[in-house]
Amino acid sequence: MKKYYISFIILCCIFCNSNAITLDKVRFHNEQNDTSAITQLLINTYQQHFDSPNERIGFIARQFLGLPYVAHTLEGDTELLTVNINELDCTTFVETVIAMAYTVGEGRTSWRDYIHNLERIRYRDGILNGYSSRLHYISDWIVNNSYRGNFSEVTDEFPFVSYKIKTLDFMTSHRKSYNSLTDDAEFEKMKNIEIGYHNHRFPYLKTSSIKNKAIRNELKDGDIIALTTNTKGLDVSHMGLIAIVDGVPHLMHASMKAMKVIIDPLPLHKYLANSKSLTGIRIIRLNN
Repeated sequence: MKKYYISFIILCCIFCNSNAITLDKVRFHNEQNDTSAITQLLINTYQQHFDSPNERIGFIARQFLGLPYVAHTLEGDTELLTVNINELDCTTFVETVIAMAYTVGEGRTSWRDYIHNLERIRYRDGILNGYSSRLHYISDWIVNNSYRGNFSEVTDEFPFVSYKIKTLDFMTSHRKSYNSLTDDAEFEKMKNIEIGYHNHRFPYLKTSSIKNKAIRNELKDGDIIALTTNTKGLDVSHMGLIAIVDGVPHLMHASMKAMKVIIDPLPLHKYLANSKSLTGIRIIRLNN
């Protein structure tokens, strides 16, 4: 009994730390199974002794192949830190993998450290503070995380880089599609966030340039990619990771079409060319 009491006290102290999210703000899909599975995957990855963040990302991501695609798992009446490694959409797949890779990069293998890093990646300034604190727009997600040193966008380091200027206001322009925006306070907070992305300029590699060998040779297994869109008011409509297959970049992602996490059978340049709404990609790399 004494042993379990001491463990409980230690756990409480960890979550009372000002830098750690409290458990009452966490929503697990299956707490007992998820915490065990997360810790085991972190340990397995740590034991591989990978030399680079990309190697960790590629290894971790492949552990999720075949898991079902499920949309809207983050939504609820109250904004909580959702931990769900059993059902993934394109964004939660990427965030889950990044948070795990970041945790291992710190030399940590506990699910508690993972959920701390998941919060720091998913929310503005790393702090969950309501629906609007979630980094909904990928441009906002990139800017905020890059500023805090979590990862870096490297798109402008590639040959044939182009730039796009867009005003990001899709969410407030489609208010009825977002249940949380029925709240006037949250709606106004989102409008204020969008003001910062009026005529926002960002780099991207056009679909037509991805087939160029100079670009394909620079893409690495484990690169994080954001797929840009021509949809008005929106910067990015899909996310995934690069998987190099026989020397050719493919998209590893939670696919709505396949309804599971896959390495797409089409090479990346063909995948992009088959979509009328996708205009290109942005590339992000983990720093640690």
